[in-house]
Amino acid sequence: MKKRVKKHVPNAITCCNLFSGCVGIVFAVQGDLIKGAYAIFLAAIFDFFDGFAARVLKSFSGIGKDLDSLADVVSFGVLPSAILYQLFLQAPQIDKVSQFLNFSAFLIAVFSMLRLAKFNSDTRQAEIFIGLPTPANSILIASFPLIIDQHPAAAQYILNPYVLTAFVAVMCTLLVAELPLISLKFKNADFNKNIYRYLLLLFSAILILFFKFAAVPVIIFLYIALSIVQFKIAKDDTPGFQKRNV
Repeated sequence: MKKRVKKHVPNAITCCNLFSGCVGIVFAVQGDLIKGAYAIFLAAIFDFFDGFAARVLKSFSGIGKDLDSLADVVSFGVLPSAILYQLFLQAPQIDKVSQFLNFSAFLIAVFSMLRLAKFNSDTRQAEIFIGLPTPANSILIASFPLIIDQHPAAAQYILNPYVLTAFVAVMCTLLVAELPLISLKFKNADFNKNIYRYLLLLFSAILILFFKFAAVPVIIFLYIALSIVQFKIAKDDTPGFQKRNV
């Protein structure tokens, strides 16, 4: 009985991730982007703890992996797309072309799905990520309405249809790029082996303390930069990453 309960704990947490994403979509459709953004943060917490629970309880299964990706498509694909779409609608229509750019927001959902499908079948991603993880991309998008709420002057830079379209293009590229990135899955507490993880967490904590949600874009940039530095320094020793011949 105890083993049966343990088996379902990670999947139950994954379902909470999906539930958060569904509720967030409702908020986004209703135009409440603040609550929609918080739903992404909540889903990200559940997404972290379902994997953590699976490792602690040693409860791994094929269905659990599939459930995680299906939940992530909603929480980190559809929900951030819905938030971006609403931001497009809030942006002034500069010209006749700009009004057709709104639907580009849903390319985030498409490329997030591609990213997740790639993750499930890519054996190189056991210890690192190849391409930007969907939760990181979603948290970045979730920060936009929160930044605008805290710093209204930022709206003039964010709420521009061409800026948002360029952002979508860059993020879609990063989601499926052959770019090795740090995984925050600690296998041990050794400082030398996890130095870039510790640096990322340290700088992230400091930035959030001083700048709150405005720190999120900087943290994502820092995450990518530290990953590139790590890979360049130890290119041949980075576990799991080998360029595929296409």
